[in-house]
Amino acid sequence: MKKVLVPIAPGFEEIETITIVDILRRAGARVILAGTVGGVLEGSRGVKIVPDELLDSVMEDNFELICLPGGQPGTDNLKKDVRIGSLLKRMFKEDKLIGAICAAPIILKKNNILENKFITSHPSVESVFKTENYLCERVVVDGNLITSQSPGTAMEFALKLVEILFGSNRLKKVNDGILARI
Repeated sequence: MKKVLVPIAPGFEEIETITIVDILRRAGARVILAGTVGGVLEGSRGVKIVPDELLDSVMEDNFELICLPGGQPGTDNLKKDVRIGSLLKRMFKEDKLIGAICAAPIILKKNNILENKFITSHPSVESVFKTENYLCERVVVDGNLITSQSPGTAMEFALKLVEILFGSNRLKKVNDGILARI
C-alpha cells in the first residue's frame, strides 16, 4: 500500500487538504493526516479537523509522497516548522514524490527543493519564484515534484497524484466514482 503524508498546521486550506486526502484514499493510498500540533486544528475558513496523527509520531516513517496544502497562515506555519524542512530534505534526497499546492511551494523554496525545477503556485505568491522556472499552469509535474495553483485546482492536482502513484487504470477507476473532468 502506498503511504502518503499530508502535514497540516493551524490555518491550513480546507478544500486543498480534504480533496487531497479524500481522492488519495479513494485510490487506495494510506494517507496520514499529521498535525504539527495536538488536538483539533482549525483551517483558514474555520473548518476544524482532527488529524490522524501528530507529526512527531511519523517523522521516521517511510512515505512515497509528502503533499503540502496551502492556506494562510497554514503555509507560514508549515514553513517555519523545522520538522517539515527535515522531512522534505530527506524525501528529496531519496527521490520521493513531493507535492505542494497554492502558497505551499514557498516551503519548497525555503528548503532548496526547487533548483532547476518547473513549478506553479497561487498567482499571489508568484513573485517569490523569480529564479525558478515558473509556469502559469494549473498543475505542473517536473520529475518527482508536483505543484498546483489553488483550491480551484485541488481536484486536478489530487487526480494527477493518483495517476503518478498508481497509474492511469487506477485514475480511471477513481474517476468513475467522482466524474471529474480529466
